[in-house]
Amino acid sequence: MSDPVGSWRPRRALTAMASIGWALAAASAPAQTAPPFAQLYNDTRNAPHQIALDAEVDRAEGLARQAQARPNPTLSVMTENVAGQSPYRGFDRSENTLQVNQAIEIGGKRSSRIAAGTAGVVAANARTRDARLAYAYDLAIAYGAAEIADRRIELAEDEVDEASADMRAVRALVQAGKEARLRRLQVETEVNALRALVDAARAERVGAYARLAALAGEETGFTDLAEPLLPRFETKTGYGPIDPLQTAPYLAAKAERDAARQRVSAARRQANPDLTVSVGVRRLETDKANALIAGLSVPLPLFDRNRGNVDAAEADLRAAEARDAGTLLNVKAEIAAALALNEAADARMAAADRTLLTAQEAYRLARIAYEAGKSPLLELLAARHVMGAARGVVLDAAAARLEARARLAHLDGTTITGEPVQ
Repeated sequence: MSDPVGSWRPRRALTAMASIGWALAAASAPAQTAPPFAQLYNDTRNAPHQIALDAEVDRAEGLARQAQARPNPTLSVMTENVAGQSPYRGFDRSENTLQVNQAIEIGGKRSSRIAAGTAGVVAANARTRDARLAYAYDLAIAYGAAEIADRRIELAEDEVDEASADMRAVRALVQAGKEARLRRLQVETEVNALRALVDAARAERVGAYARLAALAGEETGFTDLAEPLLPRFETKTGYGPIDPLQTAPYLAAKAERDAARQRVSAARRQANPDLTVSVGVRRLETDKANALIAGLSVPLPLFDRNRGNVDAAEADLRAAEARDAGTLLNVKAEIAAALALNEAADARMAAADRTLLTAQEAYRLARIAYEAGKSPLLELLAARHVMGAARGVVLDAAAARLEARARLAHLDGTTITGEPVQ
C-alpha cells in the first residue's frame, strides 16, 4: 500500500526570515539523529527507567541470597566465683568458661525462606518484563509523535505553498480587473494565518523530540529520525491469536500470587522455635582442671507465635489472588479490544487514503475552474480547506494505527517493530 502521508508534494521554501529563525533555533543546542526504533530501544539500556528496573531485580536477588544465610554462632566468655567473700575473694577458686552457641532452625524455616526469596526473584523478573514492554510502548508512541510532528510541519508548509499559489492567481486576476481587491486581501490574510500554523507546528515538534530524548535517556536531544516508523505498518487480513495466559501483565500477576503464597508459608514456619546448641570448655582453678560443657535450649512459644505476620501475609495473598483474577479478565478484554482496534485502524487508514485522493482531485479541478473564471474564489478556498483537512485525517489515521500496533505488540510481548522483550 502506498503511503499517502509521505506522498505530499515537495515543499518549497517559505520565507527567508522563518528559515533563518528555525536554523538558529536548531543550532542553539547540540543534537543528534535518533536511530531507527529497534536500535534506539536497544540503546536505552542505560536510560534511567531501565536502570531502575534492573535495580528492582538486583534487589530481589540480594534478598534471595540473604534468605540462604544461616544464623551466626555466638561466642561467649564467662568468669564465675570471683571478687566475692572469702574464700572467693581472688581468682584462686574462679571458674572460667569459653562457650559457643549455635542456633539451629527447625521446622523448615530456612527452606521456606529460601523458597520465598526465589519466588520473589521470579516475580521481580516478571514485573520487570511487563514494565519493559510498557516502556517499549511509551517509547514507540514518543517516536511516532516525533515523526507525526515532522509530518504536521510538512502538511502546514504544503498548505502555505498552495495558499501562496492561490494568492498569486488572485493577484493576477485582480490586476486584470477580473477580481475585486478584497479577494486579494482575503487570500493574503489566510496565507499569514497558515504561516502562523507552521510556527506552531515547529514548536510542537520541539516538544515531541524533547520528550523522545528524555524517555530514551539522551541529554543532547534529537533533531530528526534516521528511519520513519509510520510506513512500516501495512494492512493485514487478521491479527492474533494472543494467549492471555502468556501475556506479560498476567504472568507478572501470577508470579506475584505465587510469591505471596511462599511468604505465607515462610511466615507460618517462622513461628517454629529455634533450637540452640551450646558447647564449651570450663577451667576450674580450684582443681586446676578443664571440663567440657554442653547444653540445649529451646524457647517456649507462649506469647509470640508470629500470628500478626501470618495474618498480614495471608491478607497479601488474598490481594494477590484478587489481582491475578482481575488481571486475567483485564488482559482478555485488552486483547479483544486491541484486535478490534487494529482492524478498525486499517479500515480507517484505507478510508482516509481514499478521502485524500478525492480531495486532491477536487482541489485540482477547482483550481482549473477558478483560473478559467468559471467558479468563484470561495469554491477554490473551500476545496483547498477540504484537502488540508483530508491530509490531517490521513495523519490522524496513521497515528491511530501506530498506537493500535503498539498496544497489540505490548500484549504480544514484543516491541512495535517485532523484537521480543525479555
